[in-house]
Amino acid sequence: MVSMDILDYTAVELSEKIKRGEIKVAEAVEAVFGQISDTEEDLHCYVTLEKDKALARAAQVQEKIDAGTLTGPLAGVPFAIKDNLCTKGTLTTCSSKILENFVPTFSAEAVLRLEEAGAVVIGKTNMDEFAMGSTTETSYFGVTKNPRNTAHVPGGSSGGSAAAVAARECFAALGSDTGGSIRQPASYCGVVGMKPTYGTVSRYGLIAYGSSLDQIGPLAKDVRDCAVILETIASHDIKDSTSMNRTDTDFSSALTEDVKGLRIGIPRDYLGQGLDPEVRDAVLAAAEVFRKKGAIVEEFDLSLVEYAIPTYYTIAAAEASSNLERFDGIKYGYRAPEVDDLHLLYKRTRSQGFGPEVKRRIMLGSFVLSSGYYDAYYLKALRVKALIKKAFDEAFAKYDVILGPVAPTTAPKLGESLSDPLKMYLGDIYTISVNLAGLPGISIPCGEDADGLPIGLQLIGDCFQEKTLIRAAYTYEQRGK
Repeated sequence: MVSMDILDYTAVELSEKIKRGEIKVAEAVEAVFGQISDTEEDLHCYVTLEKDKALARAAQVQEKIDAGTLTGPLAGVPFAIKDNLCTKGTLTTCSSKILENFVPTFSAEAVLRLEEAGAVVIGKTNMDEFAMGSTTETSYFGVTKNPRNTAHVPGGSSGGSAAAVAARECFAALGSDTGGSIRQPASYCGVVGMKPTYGTVSRYGLIAYGSSLDQIGPLAKDVRDCAVILETIASHDIKDSTSMNRTDTDFSSALTEDVKGLRIGIPRDYLGQGLDPEVRDAVLAAAEVFRKKGAIVEEFDLSLVEYAIPTYYTIAAAEASSNLERFDGIKYGYRAPEVDDLHLLYKRTRSQGFGPEVKRRIMLGSFVLSSGYYDAYYLKALRVKALIKKAFDEAFAKYDVILGPVAPTTAPKLGESLSDPLKMYLGDIYTISVNLAGLPGISIPCGEDADGLPIGLQLIGDCFQEKTLIRAAYTYEQRGK
């Protein structure tokens, strides 16, 4: 019974209890693994679990807390890490056969930052293979299920991380977001997920999908946890040429309940055809909460929304085909057996090692980058990307925050999306523009549909305006408390 109480705490609350001596770090780790043993067989949130390492780490962290050298807000908190973030000495597979035996010799910068803060990594979460998918059904290691209803998907590609937080199989998790891969599973699983401004968190150690779009971010139980985790992992890193040198990363200072005078815009394009009426009603009800708290809320036209999906998939697939060419069976990872010829080794390794969705995107990317099609597709997509950024710049000249849905529907049933990949791609309509424009976005729960599945509210900010988003999200979360 004690362990169930422990699992109810947020990450920040748990750390406070540990530092006050009310809970031991090992107790928290044992509580998490107890929950995992109860629910993991049904949910399959993890690819790799490291109980012995986690308990050894818990003892080290406990010593430092007792000695007063670890005093931060995440000290002693058990964390899960998406399986495309390198972790030294621990299997890192990207949920792909081609990396089924890859053990990195270094850790991602974001993971190191968490560990420096006293977090305890308990395992690596399941994901869509190489982060390509929106359901966590393309994983080589099997499907993850939604803890709120196991007949439904948890979203993707960070579905394992979102499901682990929702199922209390960890206190918080790291995910990566290329086109909504943190925000959409957060919405489907009823947790909070944040994608920061591009360059805020180092991508060093993140196995790349779309390098100009990928960004690491937190999945947690509430907005406070998200703010504190982001504050911990944000850093300027000379190992990542896209890393920004920011001085305004004290995100927890924005945890104030105040939206008076905040200008919130709702794109009419986000409320039209294809949006489930229950999702629409929940999002508009959330907008009404902001209005009652003193925000100025109005609808406006955000152009180019219809071009976001073809633009995103052209650019992301092109970058994926380039990034994934390194997986050839030569240096590391899976190698096709009994092959003498080098070219045949490449072909067999890649055809056996990659799943159908990854192959589809590699082929699409190779096509749009090929001679004769480069100008027609890839360059045109880059031009539209610049126009989408310009449209957001114009919107943020009028508004502080853009409000809308995270996804057109609640979590689809297992198997529904894979039978129609195009429909799965269209499900990213509200999230991908944020990545194309390098903006920050957050998903917070704002209700449920008739079947009890969570609905997520998305708040989008201008570049480097995470504090405004956190303040707005925190204010909404505190409603009625």
